[in-house]
Amino acid sequence: VEKIDIGGPTMIRAAAKNHAHVMVVVDPADYPEVLRALAGEVAEEEVSEMRRKLAWKAFQHCASYDSQVAEWMWNQVGGGEPAPEKSVPMQLLQGLRYGENPHQPAAFYTDYSLAEVGMGGVARAVVHWGKEMSYNNYLDTDAAYNAVVDFDEPACVIVKHTNPCGAAVKGDLLEAYRLAVIADPISAFGGIVAFNRTVDADLAREIREFRSPTDGETRMFYEIVVAPLYTEEGLEVLKGKSKALRILEAPPRKSGGSGLRQVGGGWLAQTTDSITPADVTFTCVSEKQPTEQNMEDIKVAWNIVKHVKSNAITIAKDGRLLGMGSGQPNRVKSVEIAMEKADTQGGAGGAALASDAFFPFSWGDSVEKACQAGVAVIAHPGGSMRDQDAVDCCNKYGVVLLTTGIRHFRH
Repeated sequence: VEKIDIGGPTMIRAAAKNHAHVMVVVDPADYPEVLRALAGEVAEEEVSEMRRKLAWKAFQHCASYDSQVAEWMWNQVGGGEPAPEKSVPMQLLQGLRYGENPHQPAAFYTDYSLAEVGMGGVARAVVHWGKEMSYNNYLDTDAAYNAVVDFDEPACVIVKHTNPCGAAVKGDLLEAYRLAVIADPISAFGGIVAFNRTVDADLAREIREFRSPTDGETRMFYEIVVAPLYTEEGLEVLKGKSKALRILEAPPRKSGGSGLRQVGGGWLAQTTDSITPADVTFTCVSEKQPTEQNMEDIKVAWNIVKHVKSNAITIAKDGRLLGMGSGQPNRVKSVEIAMEKADTQGGAGGAALASDAFFPFSWGDSVEKACQAGVAVIAHPGGSMRDQDAVDCCNKYGVVLLTTGIRHFRH
């Protein structure tokens, strides 16, 4: 408390209020222009405008400081409850050409809340190479990076329109990249590729030269590659892929924290969904018990389904995503889409299927369709009034059914 500045903000605010007669400077970047004005090198009307801008900057500077002080104070007394009032200090990182569409003006801000200190993430990324980042680029990169850093093992995740279309977990990061692309090379083309380990020269060459599995000739094109680190040689090799390829180095986002989302006239606040398979108890409710391989596969599927738009279904086997269904108003359609994609990888036979929420129906619906496709293990949160139907259906087909008690809706 003793470190909270009182006099400084008071003098700054007083000077800002009196800006018609005083120049208040809180940013050293403004010194050169202020010195020019004091030396009489700036027209009087421009000086008046400068005074107003400097006053705005002073008030905003104090407001941001007060926001951080208020955040710290509430952390001491709030007991974990939502603060009755809240302001978030933000700083413009860059103006963007446009938002989701060309007719929407946009900008990107960095969050300077105390809760964000040391949390990492895409907003703290260094852009080493490529075209200017766009609004959609930031959204997609955030989705891809959040998904890949959820894995403890070396992993690659490829995202298109914020949905993972390819993912693989392998001891060899280069092999993980290849398998992630193969999952859905059509969707991966023009996507965002994320890694949770250092990109070295060998991996960079593979990214640069890898041909699309659809024709074996076309070099894969990507908008962005993001990773926690690059070797010096790896970065130089990757730059050779394209002048437009954006290469980002970002500190991995730490688990925990909270987020804000805007709705008309207000904001929704929630803690982040930081639960991973290591935090989940997979309870077997079927007659057939899971093998070690079943559990490895379902954990990969479960890790990915959290990052897919609801209704979300993922199918995985041997450490890689075979297919996913996303964003469908009914769950059975997401299952059908996921199985359709898995068919391009040899089918869902022996694979694991994860659902972000419970199955409302089973017979002739999601669960039975998955069983008939040869899925070996299914995991869902459970909690439906028809849960027993899912158990009976899996018992009929000899499929393992697991419940988690954890839902992963994503809207």
